[in-house]
Amino acid sequence: MLSHHAGLVYVMVLVSAADGNMTDAELKTIGEIVEFLPVFSDYDPSLILKTTAACAELLDSDDGMNQALEFIKASVPLSLRETAYALACDVAASDGEGHAETRRLMEMLRHWLEIDRLIAAAIERGAIARFVRPLA
Repeated sequence: MLSHHAGLVYVMVLVSAADGNMTDAELKTIGEIVEFLPVFSDYDPSLILKTTAACAELLDSDDGMNQALEFIKASVPLSLRETAYALACDVAASDGEGHAETRRLMEMLRHWLEIDRLIAAAIERGAIARFVRPLA
């Protein structure tokens, strides 16, 4: 069964797994997003582990990335596509790393979700501003 909640969780897991390492910072961000944002107000947070595991299993299969992207596109309605991209950006920015794999995936997501380039740039800049760390 497709749900926008599952699609949004898949987006976040996909970004977290893009570099081959789901960091504690990324997993913490995913959990906080699910607990805090209104788009998840009617989502049972106890399902997050099951949804995350299903996404990880799909990613391990042949052509898993494309299947996950198809699932995301099918389950996330047009009205939540920018939200999905914003969640992806938050997870990508949360560990403070800028891996090339993650950047490539973000570009793919932008195209799959049909996010305008200028809107994507604004969303990306907002995520960077939210997750900036003070200089030592």
